[in-house]
Amino acid sequence: MKIGNVELENQVIAAPMAGISDKAFRILAKEAGCGLVLTEMISDKGLVYGNQKTWEMLDLSGERGPISVQIFGSEPETMAEAARIVVEKGASVVDINMGCPTPKIVKNGQGAALMKNVKLAGEIVRSVVKAVTVPVTVKMRKGWDEENVNAVEVAKRVQEAGAAAITIHGRTRSQFYAGEADWNIIREVKKAVDIPVIGNGDIWTPQDAERMLRETGCDGVMIGRAALGNPWIFRRTVIYLKTGELLPEPSAGERIEMALRHLNMVVELKGEKVGVQQMRKHIAGYIKGLRNAAQMRNKLNKLETVSEVQKVLYDYLKNLESQD
Repeated sequence: MKIGNVELENQVIAAPMAGISDKAFRILAKEAGCGLVLTEMISDKGLVYGNQKTWEMLDLSGERGPISVQIFGSEPETMAEAARIVVEKGASVVDINMGCPTPKIVKNGQGAALMKNVKLAGEIVRSVVKAVTVPVTVKMRKGWDEENVNAVEVAKRVQEAGAAAITIHGRTRSQFYAGEADWNIIREVKKAVDIPVIGNGDIWTPQDAERMLRETGCDGVMIGRAALGNPWIFRRTVIYLKTGELLPEPSAGERIEMALRHLNMVVELKGEKVGVQQMRKHIAGYIKGLRNAAQMRNKLNKLETVSEVQKVLYDYLKNLESQD
């Protein structure tokens, strides 16, 4: 799959997820064979005005590309300046967020709110495309709500403005992440534009990815929440799409070992206190579906040190293995 002049190894892409898609997550996704990884969404003004936390999110050092950096904002000039900054820092692709449903984002006219202002959406894309030499992409939703489904109109506008690819999440802003993703809108967008279209929403298994490609005609698939505590989803999907072979799910031992490796990576990047706190949601994903996972989650949520987490997880694994 190709986005502008950037050649991807495959058509499987890791979604930009706030609080999830940090450096450690991206490294694990890449190791698992993901064709393209995206950063968490990064504020244009945070970059332009030198906010330290925002700049820390832009640390791409030591990562294997290609990496797409997702930025959000509502002013064409500031977005262009932010795009220049992320390209200087190593972005292979610049992605513009037009899909975030969070109230604090949309109240500023950013994220999914841009779908209500098609003219401004086009101006932002045009401004960013002029500012950088790498491909510029857009991630959007089906529309604002069921009365305002305008993904096709927005897709045509951003293509005219120079976007190199579009990702479409088949939910409206008002749905957030509830209900079912509408894959029909992905098919409609694919028919309406000439640039690559990446489908997103409700891909939980490799078979889902294959079905989305087949049913919508889209060029690539973006996997989001299914990858939480499950980097294997990327390799399993890549192999399934290439060969039809369905690799087995990871064992309990593999899950625990990966969870601890992920924990160590995050702690090294962010320190023990922040790292242990941020890993709680990831570890919940790693143990999801295992015996007594709910009790384990409650126990893990009270822990504050790496050594405590290691002990609890190894004891949990021994307990699981002794009962098999």
